[in-house]
Amino acid sequence: MEIFGGAISVKGVTFFLFAVFAIAALGYLLGRIKIKSVSLGAAGVFIVALIFGALLYAPVEAETAGFTLNAFKLLEMLGLVLFVTSVGFTAGPKFIGNIKKNFKSYVLIGLVITFSGGIAAVICILIGQSTGVASSGAELTAMVVGLLSGAMTSTPAFAASKSAIVGKATEAISAEYLEEAVTVGHGIAYLFGVIGIVLFIQLIPKIIRADMDKERAALTDVSGEESKRACSGELIQLDRFNFMPFMAAAVIGIFIGSIKIPLTSAGFSGVCFGLTTAGGCLVTALVFGHFGRIGRVNVTPDKKVLKTFREFGLMLFLIGAGVPGGAKFTEYFSIEYFLYGVLMTVLPLATGFIFVKYVLKLSLLNGLGSITGGRTSTPALGTLIEISGTEDVASAYAATYPVALISIVFISQLIIIFF
Repeated sequence: MEIFGGAISVKGVTFFLFAVFAIAALGYLLGRIKIKSVSLGAAGVFIVALIFGALLYAPVEAETAGFTLNAFKLLEMLGLVLFVTSVGFTAGPKFIGNIKKNFKSYVLIGLVITFSGGIAAVICILIGQSTGVASSGAELTAMVVGLLSGAMTSTPAFAASKSAIVGKATEAISAEYLEEAVTVGHGIAYLFGVIGIVLFIQLIPKIIRADMDKERAALTDVSGEESKRACSGELIQLDRFNFMPFMAAAVIGIFIGSIKIPLTSAGFSGVCFGLTTAGGCLVTALVFGHFGRIGRVNVTPDKKVLKTFREFGLMLFLIGAGVPGGAKFTEYFSIEYFLYGVLMTVLPLATGFIFVKYVLKLSLLNGLGSITGGRTSTPALGTLIEISGTEDVASAYAATYPVALISIVFISQLIIIFF
């Protein structure tokens, strides 16, 4: 049998599915462990997936005859679509009201966080040049932009950097080698990029001794009332749980995300920009969630469905990204580059929090929600929803996410051009 470009057996597929369910079970157990009331939550799945990838990825790949890599890519993409589409539907009813009140703030937060990451990347390049950590300037730049995309957990920046870095290829260093360097950097930094912000989101409320009841009330005041929808009698459900509009939003979002806009006229030769699947699904679901209906047809899925898809999607995403990431992490790990990734993770988080708290003076949950959006971090949003006890934080995430998505791609390209 041929599937996903490789010959597989029923035994191979069974082994793969066993691995996925085992990772999920052990990951959620790990996530439940608390140390001074701080836990990994769903990120525990990511940790177990990384360990599995580091220790057992090669045997599984051999057992499934080339099936595993593409299968985990499928899991990652499916999980991402389920998660961000659920977030869009959840945030949609309050999204417009939130944007009207805080539009400038969200734009500024997205820019501050991504530019902080860019500054950290430049600092790392300058340090690397002085210490000779790489064999060439082009290799160092490729590695650092990969680290930046991993630290910011930004797949669009990763893809754009791989496309743009080929322009630095020479007779001495090939385009393929530079693309591999970007991939390696992304894998090294992604680990701390995910875990760092998940822990940050949990620790900050404890450090400042936040009263979550008051913070939830403040967030509700900012978000405003849920959009009013004229009923015109009983709304028509398309199916029992209204799965259909969810799937329709995902299909439209995937299509929108696949649209690529060439940036050649802006000076970025060979580079295209697009919302990606995540951005396309998020935007589409926000629109569906905001209007809620078309005529008398209800286009909002059941809330229990959205919660289930959000958690299930997050689990699949973490497994799909974690296993291959764990394999690359152990293969290419370097302490210098890991520390660079830590700097690119911590500096934007610290700068973003100082900015939202002391400059913009946003409420805690609104600020943390916008920081997760500024970092385009899917796992962090899941953690924030869990610890805050409200899904309203998704509005701040959704408002900041597009700004961060666009700006981190441009910043990565600028670093490649000038360094």
